[in-house]
Amino acid sequence: MSELTDVLQAIESLSARGEKLALATIVAVRGSTYRRPGARLLVPEEGDLVGNISGGCLENDVADVAKIVMHEGIARIVSFDLTADDDAVWGWGLGCNGAFELFVEPADKAAEVAGALRMALEEERPICMVTVLESSAPNVEQGDRMLVRPGGDVERPFPDETLAASARAAALEQLANEQSEIRSLPSAAGEARAFVEVLEPPLRLVVCGAGHDAIPLVRQASALGWSPVVADDRPEFLSLERFPEAAAFVPVERPDKLGEVAPIDERTYVVVMTHNFLRDKDYVRSLLTTPARFIAMLGPAVRTERLLSELREEGVDISDADRRRIRGPAGLDLGAEGPEEIAAAICAEIVATKRGRAGGFLKDRPGPIHDRRAQLG
Repeated sequence: MSELTDVLQAIESLSARGEKLALATIVAVRGSTYRRPGARLLVPEEGDLVGNISGGCLENDVADVAKIVMHEGIARIVSFDLTADDDAVWGWGLGCNGAFELFVEPADKAAEVAGALRMALEEERPICMVTVLESSAPNVEQGDRMLVRPGGDVERPFPDETLAASARAAALEQLANEQSEIRSLPSAAGEARAFVEVLEPPLRLVVCGAGHDAIPLVRQASALGWSPVVADDRPEFLSLERFPEAAAFVPVERPDKLGEVAPIDERTYVVVMTHNFLRDKDYVRSLLTTPARFIAMLGPAVRTERLLSELREEGVDISDADRRRIRGPAGLDLGAEGPEEIAAAICAEIVATKRGRAGGFLKDRPGPIHDRRAQLG
C-alpha cells in the first residue's frame, strides 16, 4: 500500500468518526531535505501519526502546530529552516540541512484533499490540485481549491475567472511535467500564491509472464506502493497463492492480444519476462500498439535486437520513439544475481526512468540530489 493510500484511508476513517485531525503538506523546500513537495503528515487528536515529512526529524514539531490548527480550525503556513551550520541544528540529529515550508490545515480542508486523492486513485489518472496558500484577491481565501484533470476539465473553479484561467494553465503545465510547485497566479484584483500539486495514482506495472522470477518483482513493486498486474496465457499460474501482492491478473488467450485486454495507458510500465523468445516477441508486437511508457525485456541485448529485427521483417513498424521506450536487458547495471536482485535492478530502472535520471551513484552527482523545482525563495 502506498503512503498516499495510507493517508487517504486515515483521513476518511477519522472524518467518518467525527474525530479531530490536521493535515500538514510540504509545499516548498530549499537545500537538502529528506522529502519533497507533496509529502504529507496526518495528525489525529488521538493516536499515531500517519505519513512522513522528514524521516522522523520534525514530525513531533509539526504535530504540535497541527494540534493548534485542529483546535482553532484555521490553516497555517509554517517554516522550518535547518540550513544553519551549527550545533543548534545538527544537535537535533537531522539527516539533512535544508528548509521546509508546510501548509497545515484542519479536518474540513483535509477532507477536500482526501476527495482529490480518492478521485486520482479511482480514476487511475493523475489530477492537479491548486491550493491557495495566500491571496490578495478579495473573493479568494486561503485553502480554496480547484481541481484540473489532464484533459483540462475543471472542478470547483475559483470564482475569480482570471485566477481560474491562470490556475488551469499552471495545472496543465505541471501535469505535463509531472511536478508540483508553488506558483504566483494573477487574478482580476491582485494575485494568489498557490501550491500547484500533481496527485498521481500508484504506478502501474504490467508483468508479462508468471514464472518463478516474476514473484519477487511483483512483491517489490507492491512494497514500493505500485500496482502490479500479472499477465500470462497460462491461467493456472495466475493466482493469489502464487502472487499474493498482485493488484490484478490478466489472462490472455494469445500474447499478441495483450494490448486488447490489459490496462495499459501512457503511464504504464511493462516488463516482458516469459523466457520464451516467440512468446516475448508476440507480447512486444502487441505492446507496440499501446501507449505504454516503458517496455523492458529480460535477456541479453543481442536477444532484444534479434527480436526487434524479426518484428521489422514481419512488417511491424518500430519508430525511434518506440525504440527509446524499449529496454533490453531490463534493469540497472547493479551486477544483480538471482531473481530478487534482478527484481531490485528492474524496479530501480523504472524509478530512474520515471524521474528522468541515469541511475548512477549519488556520490558522483555534481549537483543537488533533487531538482530545483518547488524551491523556497
